[in-house]
Amino acid sequence: MWEKIKPEELNENPFSLIGEDWMLVAASDGTKVNAMTASWGGVGILWGKKVAFVFIRPQRYTKELIDKSEKLSLSFFDDGNRKMLNYMGTVSGRDEDKIAACGLHVEMVNSAPVFQESRMVLICRKLYAQPMEEACFLDHELIEKNYPNRDYHTVYVVEIEKILVQRQ
Repeated sequence: MWEKIKPEELNENPFSLIGEDWMLVAASDGTKVNAMTASWGGVGILWGKKVAFVFIRPQRYTKELIDKSEKLSLSFFDDGNRKMLNYMGTVSGRDEDKIAACGLHVEMVNSAPVFQESRMVLICRKLYAQPMEEACFLDHELIEKNYPNRDYHTVYVVEIEKILVQRQ
């Protein structure tokens, strides 16, 4: 059963939550849903709003759906889901229904896909998107380390509209 909490009630370490535990970024174009694993991002305050920011490479199928939708979700799972998260991050939704292959169940909440198996979901509305540019990197070592193919991410800043947590 989902329970709504306020962003101020989120007491988890974002460095662990995103960087170590990982998340699924999901979107729908109204007919299809896809998700991808992400470990780059964060949360904070921008423009007087509670926001999250995520980074998506241009070749990712999920990016196509994010670009067609107003909303997206960031889903977090209990320990023991690393195999599923690895799979969701390495297989393309263009090639197969990886959501079904992982046994995940989707429900739409405020036009954003939510995974029933997740322990927490941030429902978000896109505010800003911008492709990263090579000329903007101040530390050029980051380019060689992270972008040998020059496939720079698009940065999305999204407003956190709702946080849902699973309650027993």
